[in-house]
Amino acid sequence: MTRLLFAFSLIWLCSAPPAFSQTWESISARAALLHAAEAAGPEITAAYATTAGRPIWHGSAAARQRRAELQAALAQAADHGLAAARYQALANAVPASDTPPALFREITLTRAFLAFARDLRTGVLTPGEVDREIKRDPHEWAPEAVIRQVMHDGTSAVLADLAPRRASYPRLLRLRAELARIAGQGAWGPGVPGSRYDTGDSGDGVAALRSRLARMGYGSGAPAQPSQFGPGLEAAVKAFQAAHGLAVDGIAGPVTLGEINRSAEDRLGAVLVALERERWLPRRLGSRHVLVNMTDFRATLIQDGAPLFETRAIVGKNRATHRTPEFSDSMDHLVINPTWHVPRSITVKEYLPKLRRNPWAVSHLILVDRRGRTIDRGRVNFSAYSASSFPFALKQPPGPRNALGLVKFMFPNPYNIYLHDTPGKALFARDLRTFSHGCIRLADPFGLAHRLLAAQSDDPEALARRVLQSGRETRVTLEAPVPVHLVYRTALAPADGRMQFRRDIYGRDARILAALREAGVTPVPPES
Repeated sequence: MTRLLFAFSLIWLCSAPPAFSQTWESISARAALLHAAEAAGPEITAAYATTAGRPIWHGSAAARQRRAELQAALAQAADHGLAAARYQALANAVPASDTPPALFREITLTRAFLAFARDLRTGVLTPGEVDREIKRDPHEWAPEAVIRQVMHDGTSAVLADLAPRRASYPRLLRLRAELARIAGQGAWGPGVPGSRYDTGDSGDGVAALRSRLARMGYGSGAPAQPSQFGPGLEAAVKAFQAAHGLAVDGIAGPVTLGEINRSAEDRLGAVLVALERERWLPRRLGSRHVLVNMTDFRATLIQDGAPLFETRAIVGKNRATHRTPEFSDSMDHLVINPTWHVPRSITVKEYLPKLRRNPWAVSHLILVDRRGRTIDRGRVNFSAYSASSFPFALKQPPGPRNALGLVKFMFPNPYNIYLHDTPGKALFARDLRTFSHGCIRLADPFGLAHRLLAAQSDDPEALARRVLQSGRETRVTLEAPVPVHLVYRTALAPADGRMQFRRDIYGRDARILAALREAGVTPVPPES
């Protein structure tokens, strides 16, 4: 009976008069749409099961409005750093010869909408498939719920709700548009030749440096001697360095010149990656949260969208076993006067070879057995063990020279990553701070501790000092856990509107951009 009804429905649809749009609500038309949706796949089937066979984009005035909003949104998909051509191709597909054009058009619009909506909500790529060190799970995707919302609220409202809601996202959209415009107009002019310029230098290279910085918005006015490196150009170089996370010395050396000579298209690629990364982050970061941007080497405590505290950070070395992963978790306690339990990988790869040569090496560490009992090194033949058979562990007691410093911040995770103090403060003076085994070292850890404890103590500094002076390892539980987000962002769009960029320290952005290009995302759309 169902097949017979469908057959009559197809005959009716194919022979429908121009007033066909008024008949979408008929039982036969809905049956035909449901049957065609079933043939189009499970996601389309679920979409039209949600509407009980009613069309989403055709028929009523509300449906036509939804269609107009969808067509406008697809035309602007590239503004979000998405594959606009792919959605347009889905929406404009040519119907098969045995499919009624009206049904085909309805279903292809739904397919295009769902593809666009999914990418806007969850991202074009699956993070872990691009780089296994990005530990972010794809967001849940419920097409039925999205279709219900479209039928109730309209296309534009739903798409606005699916896009990331953080203030950084619209700022990145504006930055993308500005860079696309700059790239389309020839960018910032010729690159700067040479390898180093300093105060007192002169020549064509200095003039080229001044011109390119001025086009980027650094420096003002036309000096009487544009080929002389004077105080004005030095100030412009410093401003550029500060905005790009470089050592601020006013000298245009190889690293600074390399960043100055980066193309607008290259910078635009970083923004596209940043937009994709925004779509990977949790929907809500938390009204109070810690954000660590690895490429900026900074940890920031944020309250209601505003920075409450910030400190310099050190992240993992650029090695396969040391790079800091990207993930989010929840900090639930601090440990003051921590013991360093040396990770197994460090114990057998770095310290066991030393102990084989000299049993009394790394004397600041204590050798313990599986039950935590201290072992006399003089009674152990370290040469008898391999990395896999070594039965002992190493730990360092609390103290000012402890590798974890005097405090660590715990957000239990399967990667054994946390924030902590360090006795090696000199490394914070470097601008490129990739020195750890993966954890994040902080320049001012007690500044962070005091602000975290201020939520539960009238005198957090006295509380921390009292525990610290005890010399004992002490756990301090946070009454309200604080989300921690370890991110990797090379394109920054601060509230003041000035674009900032950081170096791709692990090469992750390059891999993501290559994958985005393969998925059809173009840094500079043809219309730009």
